[in-house]
Amino acid sequence: MKKTLVAALVMSSISMAQAAEVELDSKEQKLGYSIGTMFGSRMVNDFEGMDLEAFKAGFEDAFTGEEPQMSMEDVQATVQAFQQEQMEKAQREQAKLAEEAQAKSQAWLDEKAKEDGVITTDSGLMYKVITKGDGKMPAETDTVKVNYEGKLVDGTVFDSSYERGEPISFPLNQVIPGWTEGVQLMPIGSTYEFYIPSDLAYGPGGTGPIPPHAALQFKVELLDIEAAE
Repeated sequence: MKKTLVAALVMSSISMAQAAEVELDSKEQKLGYSIGTMFGSRMVNDFEGMDLEAFKAGFEDAFTGEEPQMSMEDVQATVQAFQQEQMEKAQREQAKLAEEAQAKSQAWLDEKAKEDGVITTDSGLMYKVITKGDGKMPAETDTVKVNYEGKLVDGTVFDSSYERGEPISFPLNQVIPGWTEGVQLMPIGSTYEFYIPSDLAYGPGGTGPIPPHAALQFKVELLDIEAAE
């Protein structure tokens, strides 16, 4: 029975290959094959599981003006149901990825919290003092000048003023909450490391190279403060 099944599959593959062969001598034949190739390459990922023979029949009926085998109402309802299924599938996959990302970030934060010298604030922000300066500490409304390096939990550097070769200045109340809170803890001349939960960073949306629900690590060096006008 196993040999019979294998033979049937082989014969089926040969039949399909033979059926797919067409003459491509005239410009009309080449145009038809080209349009079919374009449609197929675009549709292969969007309509996974579609019955190819049924597609051919529907296309031919519509193209030649034959009486359709389904009403337009049924056609539209079928396509809408498929699109709804695909949307729900995508939402489930996104929810699964978000759950995995949250778990990964939380596990990383839990490990960081165990390290010597790491302090956790009431908001959940964690930081470690690398070097502590003796200058003034900024207020939320101040503009600060810093050097910094930002990493994902896997160690990937996604942004660095060190790599660009110049510090950056910005109003402290116009950045992510983890920065707004954390930099206010730093006297000028200090270098801190911050371990920032997703809800104090870019949250479920992420941004650019930062994925949704990502905890972040920053090394921040506070160079100067410009008081608010």
